[in-house]
Amino acid sequence: MLARLSRRVLSSTNGILQDKDRIFTNIYCDNSPMLKGAQKRGDWHKTKDMLLMGPDWIIDEIKDSGLRGRGGAGFPSGLKYSFMPKKSDGRPSYLVINADESEPGTCKDREILRHEPHKLIEGVLCVGTAMRAKAAYIYIRGEFWKEANVVQAAIDEAYAAGLIGKNACGTGIDFDVYVHRGAGAYICGEESALIESLEGKQGKPRMKPPFPANAGLYGCPTTVTNVETVAVVPTILRRGPSWFKSFGNEGNAGTKLFCISGHVNNPCTVEEVMSIPLKELIERHCGGVRGGWDNLLGIIPGGSSVPILPKHICDTVLMDFDSLRKVNSGLGTAAIIVMDKSTDIIDAILRLSKFYKHESCGQCTPCREGTTWLVDILTRMKYGQADYAEIDMLEELTKQIEGHTICALGDAAAWPVQGLIRHFRNVIEDRIDEYWANNPGVRKTTVESVRNPELLESYQRVLAQKH
Repeated sequence: MLARLSRRVLSSTNGILQDKDRIFTNIYCDNSPMLKGAQKRGDWHKTKDMLLMGPDWIIDEIKDSGLRGRGGAGFPSGLKYSFMPKKSDGRPSYLVINADESEPGTCKDREILRHEPHKLIEGVLCVGTAMRAKAAYIYIRGEFWKEANVVQAAIDEAYAAGLIGKNACGTGIDFDVYVHRGAGAYICGEESALIESLEGKQGKPRMKPPFPANAGLYGCPTTVTNVETVAVVPTILRRGPSWFKSFGNEGNAGTKLFCISGHVNNPCTVEEVMSIPLKELIERHCGGVRGGWDNLLGIIPGGSSVPILPKHICDTVLMDFDSLRKVNSGLGTAAIIVMDKSTDIIDAILRLSKFYKHESCGQCTPCREGTTWLVDILTRMKYGQADYAEIDMLEELTKQIEGHTICALGDAAAWPVQGLIRHFRNVIEDRIDEYWANNPGVRKTTVESVRNPELLESYQRVLAQKH
């Protein structure tokens, strides 16, 4: 059995990560990102020994660690990798790395690409070997010009050192790694759309089944996985699953890269333990909210596609998959977007809705038409030019988009609006009141514009409560 490195772990599941337990030790580019620097930091250490333990051992170690996908969905990684066929039917198997990172607010994978490329390449080799793949494609967002160049240079170094390619690391395993540059489409963050783009087609999601593990890239078994997810695997194999599981609450194991932006004093990307309190994360690493914690309006905790949380929830919520799901949000990519009280929350969510409208591939009617309606209604609500009843109409519209599309872009468009209505409905109503107060002649016209009897009744009931 591969010798474990002796590590003293934290006694608290949501304590502060110590430097000796960090996986990403060059995330701020304190040292060279290239091979010699990476090896000094421990990358490529005993990689041959780990690979020779065999695919089943690697998969079992990943499963035992409790690693969940860091790209947004949080699916158990070891289980996902085990879906790949153990015996070839004549078709090659492929590993595809999703380095598109197009979720607004997300800025973690690019730090790995530009500062820790060898950690990614070593992870690609380990995971690719585990699923008996012969090659890996790293699909990098087109705008990441510098990052793609750094990764390619690191790949060239790894080939020259015999770490990948023919007889990788002296194991007798042949494994190739290629960089593919995308064209900057958000939809290509979805795995089947990414595969379509990789094949030279329009980046549009495929219907499932068949799933990529059965028929993916070029019709062959394929697994698409996230940069951070793969990059942590070699460290898990070296230190052991129990070390990784010692961080975070049950079912939410490990360390995580959190990227914090918006109205904080020090926006940053930082590695911390899973299940760290959101408030502690911001206060400790970002110098707090601009104007103090009491100036906080709300936080989007996992990238623009997850629902916003108001301050009273942010006071105590933990940053992990299950804790955020319980408060009707999600960890997503752990891209934390902080908004203080100077934010026009309706306009902020409108801005996100415009993004999803623009990035919709147009395949699915609920998404293609629904995102347009979201923008139209929110644009009027921004100025108060709406009915009370339209708030319920807007919420119903999001329900008709959510879960009714080929891919999750429809959900991503619906959830921010749902969060707005769930926690900031009073802001929308006050905006409508303000508009009516400044335009008294509009009220009669607005009431008469509601033709549906049920909506009119709802509208009049809410109106009576408000006035």
